[in-house]
Amino acid sequence: MTEYPMWIDGAEVRTSEARPVRVPFDGGVAGQIFLAGAEQVDAAVAAAKRAAPLMKATSRHERYTILSSSHRILGERREEMARAISSESGKPIREARVEVERGMMTLLFSAEEAHRLHGEEVPLDAHPGGKGKTGLLVREPLGVIAAITPFNFPLNLALHKIGPAIAAGNTIVHKPASTTPISGILLARIFHDAGLPAGALNVVTGPGGIVGDALTVDPRVAMVTFTGSPEVGLRIRNLAGLKRVTLELGSNSAVIIEADADLDKAIPKCVAGAFAHSGQVCISVQRIFAQESVVDQVVERMAEIASKMRIGHPLEDATEISSLITEDEAKRVELWIGEARDGGASVVTGGDRSGTTIAPTILRDVPAVAKLCAKEAFGPVVVVNSYRTLDDAIAMVNDSDYGLQAGMYTRDLEKAFRAAREVHVGGFHINEIPAWRVDQMPYGGVKLSGTGREGPKYAVEEMTELKLISW
Repeated sequence: MTEYPMWIDGAEVRTSEARPVRVPFDGGVAGQIFLAGAEQVDAAVAAAKRAAPLMKATSRHERYTILSSSHRILGERREEMARAISSESGKPIREARVEVERGMMTLLFSAEEAHRLHGEEVPLDAHPGGKGKTGLLVREPLGVIAAITPFNFPLNLALHKIGPAIAAGNTIVHKPASTTPISGILLARIFHDAGLPAGALNVVTGPGGIVGDALTVDPRVAMVTFTGSPEVGLRIRNLAGLKRVTLELGSNSAVIIEADADLDKAIPKCVAGAFAHSGQVCISVQRIFAQESVVDQVVERMAEIASKMRIGHPLEDATEISSLITEDEAKRVELWIGEARDGGASVVTGGDRSGTTIAPTILRDVPAVAKLCAKEAFGPVVVVNSYRTLDDAIAMVNDSDYGLQAGMYTRDLEKAFRAAREVHVGGFHINEIPAWRVDQMPYGGVKLSGTGREGPKYAVEEMTELKLISW
């Protein structure tokens, strides 16, 4: 069994408590990790605190060099990383390889932001009392940043926190999801080999209730950046006090399909957006609102594609659907499907569970109060409901506690931009699904979907503080 020790102050750290990391699809062992206690968390934060002055003193070019070298090394180890992601998360290997490529782009964009980091002149003499004065506004790193990351994109979502933090001159303590820690440990080794100073990136593995809480309340930690559930995000917000906090907390993302939409483009995209990684994507297509004149066609054509998707082991190249992260999660999704059916919805295709795997599922006419509409499903399930007018569709999309991203398919740009203005989300995509994301764009939501924005440029702004210098 391959061991994956924690990474603290530039060295491997083991504890007496080891735990296997299992392949969700069949329970096979992907590797062995070690669980952190209070001693390891304290050591990681102390190392990051000691390294903070060194990282702050690094030049923009030195940070660029470390990040661009990490990009190169990740490219050289792309297959090792993809297999680690696939094994620990259950993500089909073809999708894991895409995640690695995206992670490389995130590193490249972060490297470029290290070069672009700049301040501005403040026109102090615009005020009568400022005559003879000059002001500079500069950005400085916050210091130690705690990055708490989820299981569904264990590499790329970690890089969306770690890459910009390094570009801005911060140090990091990374707490990966308990189910998917291997890729985070491999990533720390990549940064070490790229020349990142010891202590600048530390990885501690263990339960969120122990590690995450300890990082959040530690006074040496200047910022907590978290991706995960609203319940945990609210807890972090309450525990963090005056720390800087950014939260990406998920969604039940919606697509509007107008009668004039190009269905040949919309339908395959909606299927892909609903069932990628078995629906375990924050911006997965969960709710589709199709105009009543095309809803039958949308449902039938989606079901035809979904019913033919190949279910199998994540490391098989042909696999399109593998498993949910745990059997408990699969059972929850199964219960939610049953609740919707009991409430009057019809299951068009799928709905069956085998262990941790749920077959791709499409439901029709699901009540708005059902959990599959009102909550984040995080499973391979999509709801298709009809609407009569665009105003009805916009109201249905907005009838949600979440607001991360939404999409719309139409040939009428006037309608599209009206919907873009009126739908309350962090990102609205015209003739594209909400699951679309490129890694340099601002990404984040409103309402229970969180606060703050990711994307290297925007994350750097979150991870720095402004200082005025005048003379």
